[in-house]
Amino acid sequence: MAHIKMLIWACCLALSTSFAYGLGVNWGTQAAQTLHPTTIVQMLKDNKIDKIKLFDSDHWTVKYFAGTGIEVMLGIPNNQLRKFADDYDFAKDWVKNNVSTHLYDGGVNIKYVAVGNEPFLKSYNGSFMKSTFPALQNVQKALNSAGLGDKIKATIPQNADVYESGNSGPSQGDFRSDIRDLMQKICRFFKDNNAPFLVNIYPFLSLHENNNFPIEFAFFDEKAKPVRDNGISYTNMFDANLDTLVVSLKKAGSPGVKVIVGEIGWPTDGDLYGNVTLAKKFYSGFFKKMATKKGTPLYPGYIEYYLFSLTDENQKSIAPGSFERHWGVFKYDGQAKFPMDFTGQGHESMPVGAKNIKYLENKWCVLNKYAEDIGRLPSSVQYACSRSDCTALSYGGSCNKLDADGNVSYAFNMYYQMNSQDVESCVFDGLAQIVEKNASTGSCLFPIGLESAGVRIGLDAMLHILAGFFIFLAILV
Repeated sequence: MAHIKMLIWACCLALSTSFAYGLGVNWGTQAAQTLHPTTIVQMLKDNKIDKIKLFDSDHWTVKYFAGTGIEVMLGIPNNQLRKFADDYDFAKDWVKNNVSTHLYDGGVNIKYVAVGNEPFLKSYNGSFMKSTFPALQNVQKALNSAGLGDKIKATIPQNADVYESGNSGPSQGDFRSDIRDLMQKICRFFKDNNAPFLVNIYPFLSLHENNNFPIEFAFFDEKAKPVRDNGISYTNMFDANLDTLVVSLKKAGSPGVKVIVGEIGWPTDGDLYGNVTLAKKFYSGFFKKMATKKGTPLYPGYIEYYLFSLTDENQKSIAPGSFERHWGVFKYDGQAKFPMDFTGQGHESMPVGAKNIKYLENKWCVLNKYAEDIGRLPSSVQYACSRSDCTALSYGGSCNKLDADGNVSYAFNMYYQMNSQDVESCVFDGLAQIVEKNASTGSCLFPIGLESAGVRIGLDAMLHILAGFFIFLAILV
């Protein structure tokens, strides 16, 4: 009997250490060429990550998660909140066509619906203030009406700027005064419906936005000078931030609401602090912390986390900074950037990247050094960068040390690759030329574009379009 118990214990230990327990990833698709959903499933399974958070509910994309066992969080974009808020029937139809349709034996494991995405950001100037809560209510009501309310919960991904503590510690935390009444109603709704509070916490942004922020406080290796608050010693920004939320929830009359970290990560390019070295340091400490399942001082125990993000997105808005296009744990083509251990057990190795990726031809678009009309170079580079991705050229970026000719070539090549190597995209009034020699140099990668998903999936893409068309007709009717 003792031998059997030991065998069972050993098996359980093996299972517990082979999966990144409690870990999910965000997958955004704001890129010139995106990976096929089957490739995403392969990457998640090979790295033993069993949760994914999407930013929409695209039927064609979601169907590929059927039978995988991967837990899925669907998304509703901010620009659709008004429709959900104003029309309950619209919400019911959406649930029918985007949730219920996937829930069959062997179907998709949908767990949450994310209503909006950081809708109360200060930079939005209250644009979604009136529509978000009614939209949340209608979505959850529609889920309940469909008999899914016990299994699938609606929530709102919030940026950590919805709460604050001024210059004081977490114990003085509270929701922002301009949204406090609204947040109290939302939190009570979560409590009444047993739904989680989804929060996005980014230690990197604290470092990026505040020159006086102590850099070691952004990491988890306890090298930062401790900050004491109400008898608690904090050695990292994450714990202090999440505990500020815990206090805010208590003040809102909703203690005990489950907290999920919807986004957390570190960019690897486009900024002085956005680089592989610091990203590796951040993730190494974060995964070890996650593996302890100790939570924070005021929120002890297990916490679910979703990394931001799975892959780089070269068409994301760079209004916050050039780093926005480099949050991926994997590169644009699904290949790993650096060794890590998703389980936090200390056994770092290169994550398993995307397999069987189809690239475009080994061709690059670079500056034609024999061009005569060089007076048009500045406007040509500006044109190329404004319509592609030159963020690696930013101060602190991986290509920031290129010479003048290198900068031009990089800009031309990004435009060329993001336009699927169309020969017309490498002209620039005779200033550019196509070469077959890799233009990459040092740490600066001149990427090659990916073969269009449409080329690879053929009929499947047409079925996707038709399916979307019929769903649209169903909603209208």
